[in-house]
Amino acid sequence: MNRVLIGIRGEPTPEGMERILKALRDLEGTSQVQATGPAQVLVEYDPQVLTVMDLLRTIREQGFLAGML
Repeated sequence: MNRVLIGIRGEPTPEGMERILKALRDLEGTSQVQATGPAQVLVEYDPQVLTVMDLLRTIREQGFLAGML
C-alpha cells in the first residue's frame, strides 16, 4: 500500500470535503481516506489498482483542483 497527501486548491466547504472523501472511499483500491486539514486529504491506496492521477481525477470530478503535497 502507498500513501499520498493531497492538497485541495482553495478550501472546500464541509459538504464539499465530504463529497471528496466519499468519492475517494468509493474507489476500489483505497484502504484509508481521511481529512488531515481543511484542504488536505491523506489516502492509502493499492498501487496495483490505482495511481495518484486516478485519485486527483476523482477529486476533479467533484469540482475541485488538487495536487500532491
